[in-house]
Amino acid sequence: MGDVLAGIHATWEFESDALVIRFERGNRNTPKLFSALRERRVPHEALASVTLTPGKRGTVVLHAVPRPGADPLMEAAAGQLKEACDPYRLVLPADRETLAEYYRDELRALLPADAGIADGAEGMEGADAGDTGEAGDAVAVRPADGFLVAAPAGPLSFKTYDGRASFDGMSEVAFRWSWTGASSEKWKAGDQTFSVRELSGVEWRSPEILDGYLRLVPRDGVARPAQPDRDPASVVFGLGYGPVHESLPFAAAVLAAIRGKDRVPVAVAAGVPDAARRDPGAVAERIRHLGDLHRAGLVTDEEFSAKKAELLAEL
Repeated sequence: MGDVLAGIHATWEFESDALVIRFERGNRNTPKLFSALRERRVPHEALASVTLTPGKRGTVVLHAVPRPGADPLMEAAAGQLKEACDPYRLVLPADRETLAEYYRDELRALLPADAGIADGAEGMEGADAGDTGEAGDAVAVRPADGFLVAAPAGPLSFKTYDGRASFDGMSEVAFRWSWTGASSEKWKAGDQTFSVRELSGVEWRSPEILDGYLRLVPRDGVARPAQPDRDPASVVFGLGYGPVHESLPFAAAVLAAIRGKDRVPVAVAAGVPDAARRDPGAVAERIRHLGDLHRAGLVTDEEFSAKKAELLAEL
């Protein structure tokens, strides 16, 4: 199509095989998540439907509804995003309703046959009514077989209440604990480094909700502490820590890497044991950090010896 439709805080560009969403930057009223995302390319096959609904204060809202399982950002968000921060909503002045209807219909015509849009869906649908067609006319949508939208490019590091989380963008996630915020359980466990191959998922609880956190889910199935502040596989948020525009793109990037590794044949994964070994410099740094904890009395002699031997065994 090649047309461009500019809305409030975002612009939609209609390509022949995808919807490209570009977000406004430099405006203090633009949601910070939009500024962090910058741009998203959404293949038509990643969409389940397109709706048009009345907005607030003289606006209308075009909503390109992603297919379940198609976008790592929305999968990580798990329905926790506020409406104003939904990157798939384009807010337009009400006097552009006719134009919005035109683009809604044009985009619908390009969606795959199993997108779940009810035939004859016209006009202003009810508030997302299942996001699959006319109000009250929900239609089953087949989830995507894998992520069809690329994960956000960043940020790949952010500060949490009890430390700092970082991701190399491909294979490892690291948690480094702070002296002031981390629990004694985390200090005793030491700084953590997780291979993406060892993870099965990511749990993100919005920092805008009480007790927000990011938890990595290991594949080993070993029971973890219920409280994230005591779980070395979790970082906790708090006032000013782990805001949505930093922690959610991070969670989405890690989730996309995990799902990507899931697609690697077992024989291939098993054939690269050397790549899974820790970097000697990183191990030495963790041993040094463990020594600091030992000298500070935060770990016992036995705990220090056992953990040091465990780290040396990773080399």
